[in-house]
Amino acid sequence: MNKHDLKRELRPLYQTSAKTPVRVEVPAFNFLMIDGMGDPNTAPEYTQAVEALFAVAYTAKFLLKKGPQAIDYAVMPLEGLWWADDMTAFSSGLRDQWRWTMMIMQPDFVSPELIETAIGEVRRKKNLPALPQLRLERFEEGACAQLLHIGPFSEEEATIEQLHHFIADGGWQSSGRHHEIYLSDIRRAAPEKWKTVIRQPIASPGAQAMG
Repeated sequence: MNKHDLKRELRPLYQTSAKTPVRVEVPAFNFLMIDGMGDPNTAPEYTQAVEALFAVAYTAKFLLKKGPQAIDYAVMPLEGLWWADDMTAFSSGLRDQWRWTMMIMQPDFVSPELIETAIGEVRRKKNLPALPQLRLERFEEGACAQLLHIGPFSEEEATIEQLHHFIADGGWQSSGRHHEIYLSDIRRAAPEKWKTVIRQPIASPGAQAMG
């Protein structure tokens, strides 16, 4: 049995400092993705998206483990890209206007064909409303700054401000969508112990910023 610990193999990207922001280079990875809109605390679409992502991710893992390749690996954490058509929706707390792409990284040895088989298996066993919206997509961020936030999501503002000061002090500008990586199982861990990687793509001054 071949075993992979992807978070350990990708330690600089998934195990980062909670004290000092760092600059990282994020290569292209394959992700299971679902897009949506609305308050993640109340919108059924958000809960349905997360359920579908994990159902397919775990099904693919077990299919690969039991198949001829006999590869075992830990399912990667949930990640989210966040934005709004009117970015003041974030500062004003209008969460129903938030847009998001929830996603789970897939190692390169997980093929598109395996994902299609996993989707079929999940569809056969469960009626998941978000399953038709799920896709496998290659996503590359390149240069980014990131910092670990420890605590509830409602207290992220200070961490985000620290990260943005680091970006400005480094002579860069934000270029891309606010990215969060959820390292903790919030169903089991106390909110004050939740660990979230806050990541922001960056570009040199004069580069075209992306929304």
